[in-house]
Amino acid sequence: MKLKRLLKWAGALLFSATAVVAVLRLREVRAATALPTAQVRQGEFLVITRCRGELRARRSVSITAPQNVPDLRIVWLAPQNSLVKEGDVVIRFDQSSAKQQLQEKEAAQRQAQATLDQAVAEARITAEADRLALSAAKYAVEKAKLEVSRQELLSVLDAETAKVNLESAQQQENTQKATVGLHEASAKSKTSSLTRVLEQAQYEVDLTKSRLAKMEVRSPLSGVIVCQPNYSQGWMNAKPFKVGDQAWPGATIAVIPDLGTLEMEGKVEEIDRGRIEAGNDVKIRLDSLPELTVPGKLAEMSTMAQVSFDWPPSYSFRAYAKIDKPDTRLRPEMNGSMDVIVNRLKDAISVPAKAVFTKDGKPIVYLASAGGYRPHEVEVLARNPDEVALKGLAAGSEVTLVEPEADETSPAAGAKKEAKK
Repeated sequence: MKLKRLLKWAGALLFSATAVVAVLRLREVRAATALPTAQVRQGEFLVITRCRGELRARRSVSITAPQNVPDLRIVWLAPQNSLVKEGDVVIRFDQSSAKQQLQEKEAAQRQAQATLDQAVAEARITAEADRLALSAAKYAVEKAKLEVSRQELLSVLDAETAKVNLESAQQQENTQKATVGLHEASAKSKTSSLTRVLEQAQYEVDLTKSRLAKMEVRSPLSGVIVCQPNYSQGWMNAKPFKVGDQAWPGATIAVIPDLGTLEMEGKVEEIDRGRIEAGNDVKIRLDSLPELTVPGKLAEMSTMAQVSFDWPPSYSFRAYAKIDKPDTRLRPEMNGSMDVIVNRLKDAISVPAKAVFTKDGKPIVYLASAGGYRPHEVEVLARNPDEVALKGLAAGSEVTLVEPEADETSPAAGAKKEAKK
């Protein structure tokens, strides 16, 4: 019985010792491997002011539906956010009705031209007949005058007859002259009226051709097409224009921004407004392209603050960063951040911002060593959202990115770990 009890007690002690060793080993492994670390870096440190913003194009062109064109139904539209070149067709409206109208107008124009040509020809025939009749009347007058001039050789009766014939011939000549004038005036009036009809028909043809030409809209510049909302069904149901939609004259169907004029519009907080100025270098990072860093330069700052619609309301200034050589993947309205470089520190010692902690009101870092983590007091020179420039550290040292537990930083714990090793 005593032997069995001794064996039980020995087994219990062995189990307890194994558990203690396992716990200590687990703490060592966690202290050695679980805590993430970073290496202290030495090099140029950028003092920045970070703000949020979005890309926009300084220059853009609106594509609108043509004026004085009925039945503007879209039958083809360039795909949303697609690249277009200057002169490319971006919108086509339904031309079937306009083409039918053009055929009718051209037929009316040809009919008006034919009617005018016929009237001109008839006027020429009438004028020629009037000229011949007037010539005959003049000849009769001259003949009658000749007979009157021979009255001395004629009897009294024949002389009187000659005078009567002369008066009759002269009256006939005057009548014919009046007829010629009447015919000329009538022909001129008819020709003028038909000419106006022809001009009106030609105007209708030209107007229809002009409308047809406007039903195919081309891009005035190279860029990316952005379809605008269609508000014909109200503001709540507005969706971008698409094929089949009915537009109205002057409606803004799309906007083509000039990608060569892209810039970053950032919102600068009030406390940072005095730190930055035009001419500062800028680094732009976009949420949709995290691997891309776009260099730029701060072009201008707004002089007045703008109020947000949040509650409580906040005030911010607008900062515009110019991009000299935009990447082909950049698009307007992309969201991102803008780092305005305020100062550059040469050969500065820096660590990630997550590696700096506070102890007794003073900044410290935890240096990683074989025996654990040792708190080390430092002096902060400058801060960034991502990094902190320090004084009092050597380049190449390892610092933790999370704060160790108390037993992992105590000298006793470190001594025990060294003894076990």
